[in-house]
Amino acid sequence: MMNWLQSSSDMAERVRQHDWAATPLGPLEHWPDVLKTTVALCFASSFPQSIAWGPHLTMLYNDAMTPILGDKPYALGRPFNEVWREAWEEVSPIAQAVFEGHATYVENFPLVIERGAGAEQAYFTFCYSPIRDSQGKVVGLLNTVTETTATVFLTRRLAVLDAIGSAVANAIDAEAIMTSTTRLLAEHLHVSNCAYADMDDDQDGFTIRGNWAAPGSPSIVGRYSLASFGELAVRRLRAGEPLVIHDNRVEFAPSEAASYQALGALATVCFPLIKDGHLTALMAVHHKNARVWSPYDLALVGEVTERSWAHIERVRADAAVRDGLTAITELNATLEQRVEERTTALTQAEAALHQSQKLEAIGQLTGGVAHDFNNLLTIIRSSMDFLRQPGLSEERRQRYMGAVSDTVERASKLTSQLLAFARRQPLNPEVFDVSLRVKNIGEMLESVTGARIHVQIELPATPCHVRVDSSQFETALINMALNARDAMDGQGQLTLRVASVPALPRIRGEAEVRQPCVAVSLADTGSGIPGDNVERIFEPFFTTKAVGKGTGLGLSQVFGFAKQSGGNVDVASTLGRGTVFTLYLPEVAPPTVQPPAQPEEHAPLPDTTLRHILIVEDNLEVGRFANQILQDLGYQTTWATDAEQALALAGANAMAFDGIFSDVVMPGMTGVAMARLLRQRRPDLPVVLTSGYSEELADSGYEGFEFLAKPYSTEQVARALAKSMARD
Repeated sequence: MMNWLQSSSDMAERVRQHDWAATPLGPLEHWPDVLKTTVALCFASSFPQSIAWGPHLTMLYNDAMTPILGDKPYALGRPFNEVWREAWEEVSPIAQAVFEGHATYVENFPLVIERGAGAEQAYFTFCYSPIRDSQGKVVGLLNTVTETTATVFLTRRLAVLDAIGSAVANAIDAEAIMTSTTRLLAEHLHVSNCAYADMDDDQDGFTIRGNWAAPGSPSIVGRYSLASFGELAVRRLRAGEPLVIHDNRVEFAPSEAASYQALGALATVCFPLIKDGHLTALMAVHHKNARVWSPYDLALVGEVTERSWAHIERVRADAAVRDGLTAITELNATLEQRVEERTTALTQAEAALHQSQKLEAIGQLTGGVAHDFNNLLTIIRSSMDFLRQPGLSEERRQRYMGAVSDTVERASKLTSQLLAFARRQPLNPEVFDVSLRVKNIGEMLESVTGARIHVQIELPATPCHVRVDSSQFETALINMALNARDAMDGQGQLTLRVASVPALPRIRGEAEVRQPCVAVSLADTGSGIPGDNVERIFEPFFTTKAVGKGTGLGLSQVFGFAKQSGGNVDVASTLGRGTVFTLYLPEVAPPTVQPPAQPEEHAPLPDTTLRHILIVEDNLEVGRFANQILQDLGYQTTWATDAEQALALAGANAMAFDGIFSDVVMPGMTGVAMARLLRQRRPDLPVVLTSGYSEELADSGYEGFEFLAKPYSTEQVARALAKSMARD
């Protein structure tokens, strides 16, 4: 009986040994099958997941959830509000919504968790989904958690750097740059002081010229001696290393701590600027209270220090040129070159910043969907061209029809994944045979790469299984194939090889990992990659294409997919002789053979004879197909192209039709608003809403109407109408 709980960890053992008789769940052997299955899947997941069962919200959760909830062994089998009373006020309305059948998302929720050396600020997105029993009743909820800390911090970092860049872009003197930079950095980090200082030639005396002080904090502008701040400060800053102090009362003797406390500070971060081997300037932030500086704080101060120095040096150099100082006449050429180099570097850095912002806001959210859809449409178009060929054999006809059907299904899933990703939903990996998948993709690649490129496939004698996202795997192969096509200028040979290797090799300085991997390589006979570009081709903002010809080589998706899946991607290239990309993915055991799924039993479809359905669809092509589908099902139909026309046809009491089949997104009144008005006229009117995506539905749900997602099949339309009419 316990096979369902043989999933992963110590937590599973604790569940088996727990005294469930004293909890609302009761003895283990009496648990409902849906709870057993859900618990097993929860504990097998690598994502943090928890289960709240029944009206008391009895808690179960896997090991990955422990850092978020806190290690409370006694929590298993206890109601949530008994164990986490402090969070019940926030969780209660979420639980109520889920038990009403609505999935709920909480994005970028801040939590302080124990990790590594101590507590850290982290951010998480929580997805609460209802668990239903065999009758469809909501009996619990499943909470899946995705950490978004890196995304939150990246967004903040880019916003601060962009604000600083905009503030100092037109500055003409160092004072203005110091004032803007120190203010913006201090306000973002919520510190007492932020100061910029120039060092004397002896690398000891320094003058704080730019300083921002929070209300109530003293200004620290003035001259100081570095030696007065202790031997540690002298040694680290002259060596070009940052000085990080969390609490000077603890980390220094009273005599050394006094120098910092004279500035009104207990915590300090100071970054040095080294020029020609000498300590030239300092950027420091101070806080009046003890503070643990996070890696994000340190990285931001370091980057702002470098950017501020580049701006300050630029305006000082410009001022020296404008003033015509005779002392630098002989250095004009060198100075102009230096100014040009720094200006170019700054321009490139700012361009890279804006490009990365675009990719974060657009590229990551869409995940190359337009690119993927074009690939899928190419397969459909090619298959349709083949189907038009006279004398086509039945075997080939079935194969191409299957390719069209499968590709449409993949396109539909791709859209669903995009909407889920916009809500920070993780994508579920699956176990599959790489050789079989590569073989299937390879058969279609010639339609993508062109007839003048010969595609050759070399597969091992035994299957090679991986556990990754299959859609992302296919996208990665297609991306590499398209890059190979461009490198070969549309003519040559593309060779796909699959092999099992004993370890993940050392790639770009990363250590070798002794773990069996499946290596998928794509070798082309193209022009090769210049040595200067090899290390940059995976950068999301790097491109060799002209303006308006694309956003880049498209290989950042391959790199991200490989790393996220526990693997890597390597490249070897020789100019004039071609390039080989090798994708490494961890090899896993083949899946256990599962019994064939039983076909879903449906209630018999109702007699559609004399049933009159009003179709509301503004897209003419979709409307024609919907009209034909319903007529083929035996319905009498009337077609309106907007909501206003539909309301007029329905009449004052909405008795003119037996049901409504309507799109949601239309010009003027939406399908949801129209359905509400019709239900006011006739509360029992059957209504089926259909849409590819609607922000209105995403915000408010289906509001009691039957919903059918586009694209839909004839059977799906039949079931949706039957269900709506049976219910209403």
